[in-house]
Amino acid sequence: MMSMKGDGKPVSFIEDCAVPLEHLAEYTDRLTQVFRKHGTEGTWYAHASVGTLHVRPILDMRRGGAQKMRAIAEEACAMVREYKGAYSGEHGDGLVRSEWIAPFFGLRLTAALGEIKDWIDPRGLMNPGKIVNPPKMDDRTLYRFKPGYQTRVPVAALDWSEHEADVSARGQGYAKAAEMCNNNGHCRKFDAGTMCPSFRATQDERHLTRGRANTLRLALSGQLGEQGLVSEEVREAMELCVSCKGCKRECPTGVDMAKMKIEFLHHYKERHGQTLRDRLVAWLPHYAPWASRLAPLVNLLSRLPGRELLAGLSAQRSLPRWSPDPFINRAREVSGEREVVLLVDTFSRWFEPENARAALQVLSAAGYRVHVAEAPGEHVGRRPLCCGRTFLAAGLVDEARHEARRTLDALRPYVERGMPVLGLEPSCLFTLRDEFLSLLPGADARALAEQAMLFEEFLAREHDAGRLKLPLKPLARSALLHGHCHQKAFDAMGAVERVLRLVPELKVTTIESSCCGMAGSFGYEAEHYAVSMRMAEAALLPAVRAAAAEVLLVADGTSCRHQIADGAQREAVHVARVLATALP
Repeated sequence: MMSMKGDGKPVSFIEDCAVPLEHLAEYTDRLTQVFRKHGTEGTWYAHASVGTLHVRPILDMRRGGAQKMRAIAEEACAMVREYKGAYSGEHGDGLVRSEWIAPFFGLRLTAALGEIKDWIDPRGLMNPGKIVNPPKMDDRTLYRFKPGYQTRVPVAALDWSEHEADVSARGQGYAKAAEMCNNNGHCRKFDAGTMCPSFRATQDERHLTRGRANTLRLALSGQLGEQGLVSEEVREAMELCVSCKGCKRECPTGVDMAKMKIEFLHHYKERHGQTLRDRLVAWLPHYAPWASRLAPLVNLLSRLPGRELLAGLSAQRSLPRWSPDPFINRAREVSGEREVVLLVDTFSRWFEPENARAALQVLSAAGYRVHVAEAPGEHVGRRPLCCGRTFLAAGLVDEARHEARRTLDALRPYVERGMPVLGLEPSCLFTLRDEFLSLLPGADARALAEQAMLFEEFLAREHDAGRLKLPLKPLARSALLHGHCHQKAFDAMGAVERVLRLVPELKVTTIESSCCGMAGSFGYEAEHYAVSMRMAEAALLPAVRAAAAEVLLVADGTSCRHQIADGAQREAVHVARVLATALP
């Protein structure tokens, strides 16, 4: 309910009124009529069995919501008193409910409570305005949207139209997305799940989905000074966001901070410029074909001192090694009965080509005809397709859009034939399912998103449908699996686990971990190295170190494998390589 788009939101103020059970149906009907009288409706849930049907009327607290809230509260209060119920049946009283204590307990008793509070707390330091001496509930100075609240949103680089529910919201989608955060605090957690990795490491509210969303909201409404979105306050709040997308899945209101960070970076970098490190990361897919030809020399140069001073890349971190034998579309003759198209990402092509070759082996053994996605007219030395993620990481949205259009055009013939589009690197594949929809909104991007899936998702789907014919020999080993953040955010981990368990005698255990801490280029950045390692030490690295030497370590993310290698001196492999090892 709280992920409802638009300015109208379910508002909590008579949420936990409780009436004797025999009156619940009549109370519910009468309250529904009150909502209709004031031009709204209620959202209902919770504990009918004890007379507490939680209800939140949908109100626009910018425009007339406060007056409607008070009118509804007065009528609800009268009804609850009539039925001899409780105005706060479960959740207790606060700024929004304290005004309604006196009608239920009487003015004399409420005044006595006030006297006791004054004796105990003469300076009014303890929860002022709660229970006794409360402000009026419709005092808008207490509201998030105070009188005169307005947002000033720059022209957006991404598509935010899903948040623009009416004409008045046109062009305001970015601000509306930030306002989706209702401060429920679910991101402040340390148990199962992914979000929020930086908060888990720092325990600083600023480095939390909620802290970032509120900072954005304040900036876009002019409450952080004239610089607004491109201010240092926003940069500091966004700095440790690793774009794990955990909030998109785990936040009850669906706050998508990874997308908001891309938009922020676009505007911030336009104002402040790109650093050398930004350019090295962003343009990696462009210079990769040339760097790969000089792999031994480039690998040697990457180990020389001075990179931290020159480019801000941590001297404590090893850099990815360029393969002297990159993947150069050697799969054109792979044939089979059913067809798929494989999108070989930058990292699987130039750094770890063994992953792409293993995937081709497995797909071929399972009887699939594999097409390797190519840019039109592609030949050796020509730049392959790219999802554009490295550009998004640097805020270069226009460049990322160009890559997305190029990829979309190349994949269109396969998509039109209903062919599954498979990927190996989670961050790249899920860009097709997520960011492409904001870069190039339309039917083509939606069609691709529906047919794009991880290598494991495809195999799991084929197995569930009874179509997978993949002969695998036993591997009498234990496997320890770490999930990439985007696999968790898009609910793909179940497919990864099921595919690994297709290998006879392989015992699979999944590490209950958040982000590995690398998050693309984040873990390589000198100023973020310490936080990166704290993220990894929370669960991942201790679990890896505790694993016996013969345990197979599995991780689909290239960054995750790098973190395991750097932090625990152990090699982790992609699922495709595990399956290839198990082929007869």
